[in-house]
Amino acid sequence: MRDRPFWHLHCLIYIAIAFSCYTHAIQAADNKAASADFIELAAVMLRDGHHDRALLALQNVDLGNKKTDLARFYTLQGLAYLGLNDLEAARDSLQLAINNGQQDRSIFIYLAQAHFGLKDYRNTVNAIGKAGDLANKDAMLISLKAESYWHLQQPDAAIRALNDGQRAFPSDFRFLKRKVFYLVELGLYQEAVQLGRDFLRRSKASAADYVAFGNALRLSGEFQEAINILEIARLQYPDDELVAKLLAHTYLDQGQLNSAAFILEQAALLNPALQSEAAEIYRRAGRLHKALTLNESILDQKVKLKQRLSILLALKQFERAANMESSLYRTGLLEDQSVRYALAYALFSTRRFAEVNKHLDHLKDAELFRKATELRRLMEVCKTEPWQCA
Repeated sequence: MRDRPFWHLHCLIYIAIAFSCYTHAIQAADNKAASADFIELAAVMLRDGHHDRALLALQNVDLGNKKTDLARFYTLQGLAYLGLNDLEAARDSLQLAINNGQQDRSIFIYLAQAHFGLKDYRNTVNAIGKAGDLANKDAMLISLKAESYWHLQQPDAAIRALNDGQRAFPSDFRFLKRKVFYLVELGLYQEAVQLGRDFLRRSKASAADYVAFGNALRLSGEFQEAINILEIARLQYPDDELVAKLLAHTYLDQGQLNSAAFILEQAALLNPALQSEAAEIYRRAGRLHKALTLNESILDQKVKLKQRLSILLALKQFERAANMESSLYRTGLLEDQSVRYALAYALFSTRRFAEVNKHLDHLKDAELFRKATELRRLMEVCKTEPWQCA
């Protein structure tokens, strides 16, 4: 009877150990099931576009469990990071998926996207190569391959990739378009223009396509070809502001100020903000009365008054320029030292010398200060020898 408590205690310990082992077995089974469930949940979240929720689900997966499908886990994690544009994490996860036995070659497509986003062009090309035949069935992937070769300064390989893309996807004009720009950058302008016209004709090109091609030619110094392309665009898209502005500036590059001003004047009918630019180019072209007429319609008072002052001075209408003083003061333009000097010069030209000095005293800019000193000297000459200022 004395041994009974001890026997009872041993029984309790045995039951506890047995229950603990049973509980651990149940938990292990539950953990295995839970890991699989969380991986499946992450896959569903990814399909629904919830990349952040997919990552939260994956955080609950037991990576220490030998039954966990690590290849699938890291693939899903990589895709979630890719969807969130965390490219370094995406690259690392996708590589871990490959290291853990992922056999699906589409993994290399995603890995290529991550490498390209990180500007790792050599590994982009390598990943595309490992995608095998899948790479030839994806227009976007062929485009990435071409751009990667271009960034690696392998233009021949880049253009070969574009040619492959054209053959595989004859109705996808991205390859022809990209080839045009590559040829421009290579200085092969005749080939670029020929292909460019083919692209613009066959692809039902947008105004943006014309602008991009025209600007590429302009930046390459092929101004006349750029003008030819942009004039066609202007006929097809008469209301497109970007076409008008680029064409006008291309004419400016050629020194054809009147043509540039006229195009902007027409564009200003749709966007009055261009009126001041058109007026300024007419002023530079010496068509001062035309510039003054356009200046009347400018809505921005500061732009209007500053430009009007310069036009009146060019017309030698000094009295009208001098009478702008109150308007210039009201709009705060006299804080601009160049405007203040221009007003001082107008006042000097109308022999209002006392008023000139109060403006010259505000000039601190070195060049304007030098001009102010010369203007003061001329005022003294006019006072002592008036006949010289008649």
